[in-house]
Amino acid sequence: MKVQEATSASFAVTGRNRLKRRHDRGRYDHEAVYAVLDAGFLCHVAYVIDGQPYCTPTIHWREGDWLYWHGSSASRMLRNLKGGTPVCLTVSHLDGLVLARSGFNHSANYRSAICFGTARIIDDPDEKGKALRGVVDRFYPGRAAELRETHAQETKATMVIGMRIEEASAKVRAAGVGDDEEDYRHPVWAGVIPVSMVIGAAEPCPRLLPGMQQTAGVASYRTGRRLDEALAEAQLLYEGDTEADELVA
Repeated sequence: MKVQEATSASFAVTGRNRLKRRHDRGRYDHEAVYAVLDAGFLCHVAYVIDGQPYCTPTIHWREGDWLYWHGSSASRMLRNLKGGTPVCLTVSHLDGLVLARSGFNHSANYRSAICFGTARIIDDPDEKGKALRGVVDRFYPGRAAELRETHAQETKATMVIGMRIEEASAKVRAAGVGDDEEDYRHPVWAGVIPVSMVIGAAEPCPRLLPGMQQTAGVASYRTGRRLDEALAEAQLLYEGDTEADELVA
């Protein structure tokens, strides 16, 4: 099978990540794939154990071309990753409902990314500690330093999984109604109904200490803002802080 080689800014196109239809909606460059990943809070991780397929929803975060997620040390999925296992991780966003003049042409506006790689357990104590701080700071930059120290038992009870993205693709539809030409005369409403997940007003814990206010790491989560935009901004801030720390080190 012919494989299109990766460039410095794109993933190789292979039989796994190549779009089988609607090639015009596909993207293989890092920027497009990372944008979909960074705008999401939840992913779905698919894998096979003893011939049985599973798909698990979980929180994910990205650092460069690595994806991370975590769970309980008692998790069936995580216990079976000790030797490394192939996984497929997906993130998707629904952006609009597309109502056409025929059932065939109804659609949805969306952004999705599919990533392939070999998942492994992060066992090294320093790497695991960094990852556990990262799961907080990726969403709320700088917050990990504000929290109490993680107890040893908490670290032991949490398993962290890392996966370098080997192959990936993004697929996006951001368009209007695509009816057949003769259908435009059909007397029924057609159009796009936008859909988004919006941040609501914060609900402070009733047991807050006096004078406690939200800090800078939560600033992107403003009431009325789209969640995907806030998450993408948080990722940019997190990457900036990480790069600064590496320069200082």
